[in-house]
Amino acid sequence: MANRVSGTVAVVTGAGSGMGRGIARALASEGASVVIADLNGEAAEATAQSLRDDGFAAAGVRADVSKRDEVRSVVERTVAEFGRLDVWFNNAGFNAPMKFLDVTEENWRSIMEVNALGVLIGTQEAARQMIAQGVCGKIVNTTSMAGRQGFPAFAPYSAAKAAVISLTQSAAKALAEHDITVNAFAPGVVDTPLWVKLDEDLLAIGETKTAGGAMDEFAAGIIRGRTATVDDIVGTALYLASSDSDYLTAQVIMIDGGMVLV
Repeated sequence: MANRVSGTVAVVTGAGSGMGRGIARALASEGASVVIADLNGEAAEATAQSLRDDGFAAAGVRADVSKRDEVRSVVERTVAEFGRLDVWFNNAGFNAPMKFLDVTEENWRSIMEVNALGVLIGTQEAARQMIAQGVCGKIVNTTSMAGRQGFPAFAPYSAAKAAVISLTQSAAKALAEHDITVNAFAPGVVDTPLWVKLDEDLLAIGETKTAGGAMDEFAAGIIRGRTATVDDIVGTALYLASSDSDYLTAQVIMIDGGMVLV
């Protein structure tokens, strides 16, 4: 089913690397014009350039998703360059593990601002543009298995990702009258730079004993018997961005290999 998103314009936040980069490439390969937004502006432009080098329509822009004016600028840049906005991926996020009793207000606020507030702002600003266009739109949120099950060294992150699930449901109800669907997908352990950094952080705070230990421990509980690759995620992302999912809204699709059963 090639070109499932042909002619659409999509924004993917946090697409300078990792899963977001993979989603952006998958969208472009199936016909979408893609805007890559990332806190690291150089990484955003590098991803966009790699897509352009392969003949795809793409633009890169630096943006902090927790800052409304910067998110609004991404929307404006998207419309100025490609004429419209059809799909918005709230994918940007990060984690900074701390033992539960060591979690600070700063740690809590920084994680919640990007992972939860950023989703609220992105959804609002994307929806305003979609409503102004008067056509259907799709908003897709990246939550996590940690939004379904708390982890002791990920307390703020788990709380933020649980908030994303609630925001997905609230937004879907609020935006249905405008023909905008809002869904989420929940990865588990994905072999990306984010998880490599998590592994290092967990080792540093004594939650694991060896390098690579965190991924190994999580993988032990995965029914599929292995951690995910970005390629394991992009099919679901494409489905949620395409007309194939037009009747789906307010849902969270787990893509964790069967680690968390809900």
